[in-house]
Amino acid sequence: MRFAFFGSSLVSSYWNGACTYYRGLIRCLHERGHEITFYEPIAYGRQEHRDIDDPPYARVVVYPAEAESRVLETVAGVRGQADIVVKTSGVGVHDQLLVEAVLELQAPVSIFWDVDAPATLAGMEADPADRLRGRIADFDLVLTYGGGEPVVSRYRELVARDCVPVYNALDPLTHHPVAPLEHLGADLSFLGNRLPDREARVEEFFFAAAAALPRHSFLLGGSGWEERAGDPNVRYLGHVSTADHNALNCSALAVLNVSRESMAANGFSPPTRIFEAAGAAACLITDEWEGIELFLEPGYEVLVAEDGAAVAAQLDGLDRDRAAAIGSAARRRILGEHTYMRRAVQVEAILAGAPA
Repeated sequence: MRFAFFGSSLVSSYWNGACTYYRGLIRCLHERGHEITFYEPIAYGRQEHRDIDDPPYARVVVYPAEAESRVLETVAGVRGQADIVVKTSGVGVHDQLLVEAVLELQAPVSIFWDVDAPATLAGMEADPADRLRGRIADFDLVLTYGGGEPVVSRYRELVARDCVPVYNALDPLTHHPVAPLEHLGADLSFLGNRLPDREARVEEFFFAAAAALPRHSFLLGGSGWEERAGDPNVRYLGHVSTADHNALNCSALAVLNVSRESMAANGFSPPTRIFEAAGAAACLITDEWEGIELFLEPGYEVLVAEDGAAVAAQLDGLDRDRAAAIGSAARRRILGEHTYMRRAVQVEAILAGAPA
């Protein structure tokens, strides 16, 4: 089948948390014989901060997005060229225009693929006149990269024809164990961009733990933390390219996951960092949210903390042997059950009308 994706970016992870998800899933769809074209706008400095060249598994079309006419011209060029047209959430520029234009194509199958379902749903539910809310029933299918039954039920209440979660996963070709690097060594590392609905949780789970353990070393990666990262035992890296994620995950005693507020409240929303860390056989400490046990077993494959004090306690009681055992167990579980190849097979089944 021929897919046309309209998304944020396939070639840059800069202010683009869904990048790993797109790359893993699209690569595996390509390996299963599908043709993919990914359309991404020139926006947010992403083209200036590319992580990869155009990949062999997709044709990448980068289009100017300052004027609506250029966006419409790009979408119109897809007419008759795709069996499945996908509009993802969070493109970041002209999102509603893209919704309208994609639906006007009247492709054989149109999909709204939500990579931030709790936030998207909150916006639609808060405003009965929301323009996306008024068009969601016109898509043949809504797919999400997490959210479980709570998200499915909320989308169906908004009259979506159907909604199926296609969860984040691991691409073992890109995320795997590597040799640790001394300059990335720390007792606990955290990687995440500074976002409004994550910042308070990072203060609680990361910075509070660092304050409680002044003799331990902490490493912070991600964009936007320049003005905050001043604690004496916290080193700040700034933006970390996806090419360096494995080394970051393999160089610390433990790696911290902090979910965004909306995803933690909804539950069943494992972020890409969970799978990246597990793929590298890192010992993961995650904030607590409903559904974690569907992906990793608490206490054996992952450590779960309800607040910053619990993160500090988990870290203070952790030695390298236990950290290695937890990381190895997590990697085995994810490789066995949660790879992007499995997700690609699931997508094919969904499109064929099989039970998901």
